[in-house]
Amino acid sequence: MVVLVLAGLYSLSVLARNDWNPMTFVVIGKQFDPSHGITTMGYDGQFAYQIAVNPAGAAPYLDIPAYRYQRIGYPILSRWLSLGNPGVIPWMMIFINMTSLTLGTLATEWLLTEHNHNRWFALVYGLFAGQLLSLRLDLTEPMAFMLVQWGVLFFDRKRLGWSGFFFALAGLTRELTLLFPAACTLSLLFHNKKWKGAGWGLAVLAPFAAWQIFLFNWLGNWGVNSGGERASSFEWIPFHGWWGYHTPETQIFFLFSIFVLLVALIPATVGIITAIKNLWQRQCTAGVWILLANSLIFPFLPTSNVLNPPGLVRMVIGLVAAVLDYGALEGSLNALRFSLLWLFLLAFGEGLVAIY
Repeated sequence: MVVLVLAGLYSLSVLARNDWNPMTFVVIGKQFDPSHGITTMGYDGQFAYQIAVNPAGAAPYLDIPAYRYQRIGYPILSRWLSLGNPGVIPWMMIFINMTSLTLGTLATEWLLTEHNHNRWFALVYGLFAGQLLSLRLDLTEPMAFMLVQWGVLFFDRKRLGWSGFFFALAGLTRELTLLFPAACTLSLLFHNKKWKGAGWGLAVLAPFAAWQIFLFNWLGNWGVNSGGERASSFEWIPFHGWWGYHTPETQIFFLFSIFVLLVALIPATVGIITAIKNLWQRQCTAGVWILLANSLIFPFLPTSNVLNPPGLVRMVIGLVAAVLDYGALEGSLNALRFSLLWLFLLAFGEGLVAIY
């Protein structure tokens, strides 16, 4: 309820400051749609909007079509709920993200209470700056990670059918979420459920794989091998995306480094060490694997993610969810308390989106 009210008030304040125009959330770039662009590049929400408005013909308005089309869940749901009405679609995109934030927080709350933890830690998930940024810019993350949290909840309840269903939908909404079912699959494999784990993991991955094959046959490229415009590739050397960045502006790099280290790299490093320690002690459970999988990607993030505040906080959403899941499933009160530090990002206000 708290997340719903605050997300609603935030959305209303943005609309009120922009003549109640829902396209303010879309941020279309002139480079991709000259007739409707309001900035040069715009931001990623414009691609979900273009697919929602014209599912079969949006490619000319996308930077990398296969990469954008692989995240089909959010735009296609927006279109279905809008009954294909272009005037309703931008409103529906806001509504879906607000609802997703609320339902994702609810799933996190239930996961906490079912393991006898304080439900208020779920506010870290719903009020994390990356989530509110995604709401502000019509991004796929709120819906994708809402589906993830319901997948984790049902996996914990040993309802593998429902868990797999939510994880599969999450994968079709944001490919990064596949780290969660991969972690759950590993937990099954390490608990002498090899056939069950392998079969379940393949079943969860199957819709995503089928969609990739369709995109390749249609657009001539794999979505997972593309990446957005101006995106750099993943690094091979740990943390090179951060310390390998060369700039004559030492002071700017230093200030960026403080933000990057506190928000992402230090928490991820602690997550890696904690998970490895648990695995060494033969605690090969779902919470441990979830924490490791979502922490281990950060040392290899490209510069285009690490030194881009909006892009970085979007990536950290998965880490926030993973820390909360680990804290709930493994009974780690330290992890839950640590997660509260992410709420300090709210002090930045709209500074993270001001450049757009």
